[in-house]
Amino acid sequence: MENQNKVAKITIYFWIMKIFATTLGETFGDHLSMTYDIGYLISLLITIGFFIIVLLIQLKANKFHAGLYWLVIVGSTSAGTEVSDFMDRTLGLGYAFGSLILFSLLMITLYLWHKREIGIRVYPVTEKRVELYYWIAILISNSLGTAFGDYLTDNIGLSYLSGAGVTSAIIVVVILLHHYTKLNDILLFWIAFIFTRPFGATFGDLLTKPLSKGGLDLGTGAATFVTALLLASVVWYSSRKEKVVSIV
Repeated sequence: MENQNKVAKITIYFWIMKIFATTLGETFGDHLSMTYDIGYLISLLITIGFFIIVLLIQLKANKFHAGLYWLVIVGSTSAGTEVSDFMDRTLGLGYAFGSLILFSLLMITLYLWHKREIGIRVYPVTEKRVELYYWIAILISNSLGTAFGDYLTDNIGLSYLSGAGVTSAIIVVVILLHHYTKLNDILLFWIAFIFTRPFGATFGDLLTKPLSKGGLDLGTGAATFVTALLLASVVWYSSRKEKVVSIV
């Protein structure tokens, strides 16, 4: 029997769920490190541990499960938040230098993936070694996106709304390039994947940060709960729609 696909199809629903998953990862990561005041190292260990557990379950599965897939994505966004904060605030590397390190790691991962598999394909993914490259690249991309988003707001001084505006403009450019140019779709996918991370992260900051800092001051707990419901709703709807289409 042929190996079955293990990852989500790239549709408009994919990107909507990616943004919600990113926001959820940001608010949940902040909820651990700030609300419970357990520090960035302990938060990093918790989120990395969660990511590894759900990833192992995902790798062991023999076919695509939407709920499990997006749980791993949320795990990678939560861990990415803590990786970025740990590098900047605990190790003192700064968001700019941290972004450079993460960008270099991503390029190395994609290079090894391309060299080993004679090309990169993000859908379908049917072999475990390819899927492992896929998830490593996603974890690094989410960490990079977090660091870049924090660089925009903390270092450059953009408001959370302005930071979301900058990253959303980049995403729009990527969409236009996809539809009106012949640029490599895999390149555009990873650019979009990276920049949907700071977009979702700045949206999460907009929901949770104090009014004095340009946020809505909803709190990390409430924002996490609401975003989780939104993500679960879109996952359910998209899965239901795909089943209907497959039957027809």
